[in-house]
Amino acid sequence: MWSYEPPLRDMQFVIEDLLDAPAQWARTPGWQDLDADTARQILAQAGELASGVLAPLNAVGDSQGCEWSAGEVRTPAGFAQAYRTYCDGGWPGLACVPEHGGQGLPQLLNVALHEMLNSANPGWTMYPGLAHGAYECLHAHASAEVQDMVLARIVSGEWLATMCLTEAGAGSDLGQVRTRARPVADVASGARAHIAGSKIFISGGEHDLTPNIVHLVLARLPDAPPGSKGLSLFMVPKILPDGSRNAVRCDGIEKKMGIKGSATCVLTFEDALGWRVGEAHGGLAAMFVMMNASRLHVGLQGLGHLEAAGQNALRYARERHQSRAAHPPPGYRRPPGGADPIVLHPAMRRTLWTLKAQAEGLRVIALWTALGLDEATCHPQAEERSRAQARVSLLTPIVKAFMTHLGHLGADQALQVWGGHGYMHEYGIEQAVRDSRIAMIYEGSNEIQAIDLLQRKVLPGLTGKPGSGSAWPELIGTLLHEAGLAGARPALAAAARQLAERTRALDEAAYALAGASLADPERPLRVADDFLHATGHLLLAWAWLRSARVAAERIAAGADDDGWHAAKAETAGFGLDHLALQFDAHLTRVMQAPALPWLPAL
Repeated sequence: MWSYEPPLRDMQFVIEDLLDAPAQWARTPGWQDLDADTARQILAQAGELASGVLAPLNAVGDSQGCEWSAGEVRTPAGFAQAYRTYCDGGWPGLACVPEHGGQGLPQLLNVALHEMLNSANPGWTMYPGLAHGAYECLHAHASAEVQDMVLARIVSGEWLATMCLTEAGAGSDLGQVRTRARPVADVASGARAHIAGSKIFISGGEHDLTPNIVHLVLARLPDAPPGSKGLSLFMVPKILPDGSRNAVRCDGIEKKMGIKGSATCVLTFEDALGWRVGEAHGGLAAMFVMMNASRLHVGLQGLGHLEAAGQNALRYARERHQSRAAHPPPGYRRPPGGADPIVLHPAMRRTLWTLKAQAEGLRVIALWTALGLDEATCHPQAEERSRAQARVSLLTPIVKAFMTHLGHLGADQALQVWGGHGYMHEYGIEQAVRDSRIAMIYEGSNEIQAIDLLQRKVLPGLTGKPGSGSAWPELIGTLLHEAGLAGARPALAAAARQLAERTRALDEAAYALAGASLADPERPLRVADDFLHATGHLLLAWAWLRSARVAAERIAAGADDDGWHAAKAETAGFGLDHLALQFDAHLTRVMQAPALPWLPAL
């Protein structure tokens, strides 16, 4: 039976010990009363929601899927009630401002919440997962009229939201969007328009969880310039303020490989009434607020898949007896029958350690990124807010692409623990493999994230491009700083030297790419994937080294009565000894970067 246990103590370790977030809350206006104990209570309640309410519905959502009939969508049994429970707990407004009915708590806690939701039931989590990004977009760019109309209802969970970008023939290339916006004739400001066009792959475009759905739609005004610079953003509600149905129709839902509990819709807008969000022709900039929030949450899907797959694989490996272990641990007594639990076999141990170490390392990266979001919006000093925003911008494509890659790869590796049984539906792991695959594609494919990281976030700052930030040099400095701290401990000195050497090597590779790209403009595009993965593995090594150092400090301080910190250090040590070297292969490909041959004509 597939199950999920929230990793609350590990979250506590990252939030309190690695990031020292409670001390930062004490210095942040509005959060002075938020302490570690309160945060623990919030996450414990979130864990109960995830494990007790959502996890039991995960297999239900996969087996039943969504049903479409005459433009209406019915979600799997139990989804609507689970959503009401989620709203009754105030979870939609956890990190929303109080003026719109939110609780005003840090994004750090919201990210931890959504990791648990995605671990428990990724299909269900698709519905509320987009709402916070829509809230942030509307809070930043919508007029007072639009904010008054929708924000409080999104914050309460009364309404959900979608992101309507993709069209047939215009996937990631938004410059090809053809949906049209015709301004309402009697509104001089052009703030309202009739929207006409069709969108595909719209998650939660129609469902029975809420009576109204707020669609954020990219469209072109009549005077729009071509390409992505001609896009405007509109808020198009399913139900209009007067209670009538807007001209938005769901023409069907996709039959998909995974996340079958999430309705992926084809939407048609037939002169539907919409309210413009932000400036005319500035829709893409406004939409990026939602897109970047969504990319972080998609990264959490990868972490969630990895965590859940690892937990269930370990439980199965302890229960499943097959063959005799070649070298059982000291003191082990073989059970009657001669077969040992497969958790003793080296091949299984390697897989299980890998899943555990990667999940714990990725959690550090995710929560550190979330802390940056909080600093970017709430730090008292403007300079620190700017630096934090630049760091989050740099980390976002890594979080999205690297975490979803390891999430799918980890689920696939975990299936091997079950052997032939894992290929069967009733064990749950094959669903995790299917569910996890889409996360590498949507919200900007992982290849696009890699190009964004290298060409837009790293190289401009190394070539002196005006207006480019210093996030990359600061990231390099952060990694080297941790190597210096850990290097003072003899047990970690070798790993610290390796982190420092690899950090400098990647930085040198980035500068080399900046120079080489002048003569070979395609080179960064050829190596972008490897550069992102090299950076991701470097961040994992940083997370493991930091975890090992802080765990050693807690042990030295006598705070390890139950051996938890020793186990944490052992997991981090496995990552540093067995997994960090994956960086080297990616760096080699970045440095060599041979030209790609053209495919022959077919």
